[in-house]
Amino acid sequence: MTDSPKEHGTGDPRAALEALLFIHGEPLTYKKMQEVLGIGTREEAEALVAEFAASLAAEHRGLQLISDREKVQLATKPEFNGILEAFVKEEVSEDLSAASLEALAIIAYLGPLSRAKLEYLRGVNSSVILRSLAIRGLIERFPDAEHPSSFLYRPTFDLMKHLGVKESGELPDYGKFRELLKVFEPGSAEGVPKA
Repeated sequence: MTDSPKEHGTGDPRAALEALLFIHGEPLTYKKMQEVLGIGTREEAEALVAEFAASLAAEHRGLQLISDREKVQLATKPEFNGILEAFVKEEVSEDLSAASLEALAIIAYLGPLSRAKLEYLRGVNSSVILRSLAIRGLIERFPDAEHPSSFLYRPTFDLMKHLGVKESGELPDYGKFRELLKVFEPGSAEGVPKA
């Protein structure tokens, strides 16, 4: 089990939960939350979630907490849907940024892969870019069979069709890039850990 938030110098467990939910970006199971935050019982985890949800309910907050018996996730409040819809429409109409193209290339050549592995390879948080690429219909996510609470990302058929290939293996220098990926796999000569 990992250290509790207090052992990491964070005195407020609500702040630790907020940071964890923000960085995770997907529904987080209570079990994983307990493990990461060092919470002893399910009842303590549920109490923390209820307390955090109450603090988010204040008018000056733009987020809310969505939870069920198994998992919890941060979400925006419904009253901001108009603003967010306008933002997404504007974002989708713009050209892809260099960072988006980088993430898209990694997914096209090395996917399917998890957000954690993409972020490891890029060295930066990629949640906003993944959401943008998914909204544009360039990538899709699906449950990871090996880690049920996680997702994997892969290029869509529309992207492959747009690129004029039937599958990722037909992309230019595909074999070369797949070989480079082995550097990041466990047991490689370079000893770089898998993300």
